[in-house]
Amino acid sequence: MYLVSFPSRLKQLRTQNKMTQEELGKKINVTKVSISGYENGNRSPDTDTLQRIAEVFNVSMDYLFGRTDAPSPLEKEKESDEIEFEKFISNPEHGIFFKEYLEAPEERKKELMMLWKMIKDAEKGRKLGDRQGE
Repeated sequence: MYLVSFPSRLKQLRTQNKMTQEELGKKINVTKVSISGYENGNRSPDTDTLQRIAEVFNVSMDYLFGRTDAPSPLEKEKESDEIEFEKFISNPEHGIFFKEYLEAPEERKKELMMLWKMIKDAEKGRKLGDRQGE
């Protein structure tokens, strides 16, 4: 049983964080009209948008959907490498290669995470403007 509906939880989080609908929309890459629709229950965000909302407010999806009263920050649910990786792949400039990660089965996620760690390790100490491999 849900304790609070998604629309009311979203509005509660937004107002507690002193954020306008327009400001939230910019943070999650949707319009003010979309935020209004989510808050009044006339629209439903897609999975990627839901994840971005949870990240902006640093809450779990369970909290966002009112399945729990405890915010359960995402950092407590995920390892720091996983959080950093998901932020990296959510960047539109980086996300094309890793686009399938968020919907991938756990085994595939682990493979993609290992690949990312290899890239990250190879780039350690590299400065902006350095050529790859230098």
